[in-house]
Amino acid sequence: MSTSLTSRRAFLGGSLLFVGGMALAACGKDDAATAGAKITLEQWYHAYGEAGTQQAVIRYAKEYTKANPDIAIKVNWIAGDYSAKLHSTLLTPQAPDLFEIGDFQYVDVKNGLLAPLDDIIKGQEAEYSKASLDSATADGKLYGLKMMDDAMVLYYRKSVLEKAGIAVPQTFAELATAAKKLTSREQKGLFVGSDGIGNAAYLLLWSNGGDLLDPKGRKVVFNSPEGVAAISGLKQLHDDKSLLLDFTTDWYDPGAFIQGAAAMQWCGLWAMPAIEKALGDDFGVVAWPKFGDTGQAVSRIGGWFAAVNAKGKHADEAKKFLEWLWIKQTDLQKDWCVSYGFHVPSRKSVAAQTTEFSSGPAKDAADILANTSRAYPNLWNTTMDSAFAQAVLKIAKSGGDATSLLNEAAAKAQAELGKQLA
Repeated sequence: MSTSLTSRRAFLGGSLLFVGGMALAACGKDDAATAGAKITLEQWYHAYGEAGTQQAVIRYAKEYTKANPDIAIKVNWIAGDYSAKLHSTLLTPQAPDLFEIGDFQYVDVKNGLLAPLDDIIKGQEAEYSKASLDSATADGKLYGLKMMDDAMVLYYRKSVLEKAGIAVPQTFAELATAAKKLTSREQKGLFVGSDGIGNAAYLLLWSNGGDLLDPKGRKVVFNSPEGVAAISGLKQLHDDKSLLLDFTTDWYDPGAFIQGAAAMQWCGLWAMPAIEKALGDDFGVVAWPKFGDTGQAVSRIGGWFAAVNAKGKHADEAKKFLEWLWIKQTDLQKDWCVSYGFHVPSRKSVAAQTTEFSSGPAKDAADILANTSRAYPNLWNTTMDSAFAQAVLKIAKSGGDATSLLNEAAAKAQAELGKQLA
């Protein structure tokens, strides 16, 4: 799951080296050479919380080495603040040859850290969502290969809506009305996050035809009339007191929905197995409703990208491994997405062959992902996000003027954008 790179546990040195099909403790070049490998590729993963994932990537590395005895794969499983550790290490001679990235950032391309991957994806572009390709494309080149797609959708309790005589919301007005009507002393209508914000501002913006940046990525545009109108809708939800606030878990955990604290919740596909186990078939999923008649339903796409160190000594060999694993190995891609957690394979043809997404809410979520998904642009960084978030918070909770607050935030974000493009 990618929510933005959150802090995890302290660094874990879970590193194994595979040479000629043998699992060895992390070792030096002499050991690799003795075993017959000519090249050792170091690969970094963040420490996934899903049981079996570490063993899986070790097995994938082993299978590649069996097919390519000259290549050893050293898998490093990185706990703690993965993004900080990765970016600090990429500036040193100890940088890994290949690694994963959660939130793709243009600055990595600008700093020459990433190798373009257009040669290995050539002819396969149609297999990937536009949102994923756009997110990892900078200056006309692709720098990240999607490993899996995380769909984010609106969950709703079928029985609760039916009892209240409420149809599944198709517009924001219907969502707001439903959330208010479903709110009682025992239950709130909607949960978008413990802070009452979560992803909602982005979803509202996108659902009204607005965006964070213009199509060329040169101008901040979230303060457009469409943006002002849509983001103001968040204040309505707060004024109606229909949002669940200050819950013990946040939006990406299904606890509030499972426990009946909210009738509807914005959450990820990764939570569906737990929801299904607790509620059976008493739930459904939809995209975030369109803001108005001229808007469109939207969802957010997450997931991780595989990338290659542009300054590594073995960039070509690293790209061949990525091509083998994330483009050619259909069975391994299925295994990675559904054997340990619950994610949609990034390649459309593989997703179509994955039976877990052939029916029910899982199929609905996969269809929502395919048809409505949006992603943050890679020029969108933490400084810009902070300016936007502060404005949204004041609009939603303090009743500040949306136009002036978003204009002020846009000016700050534009200055930051200019620094990146300089």
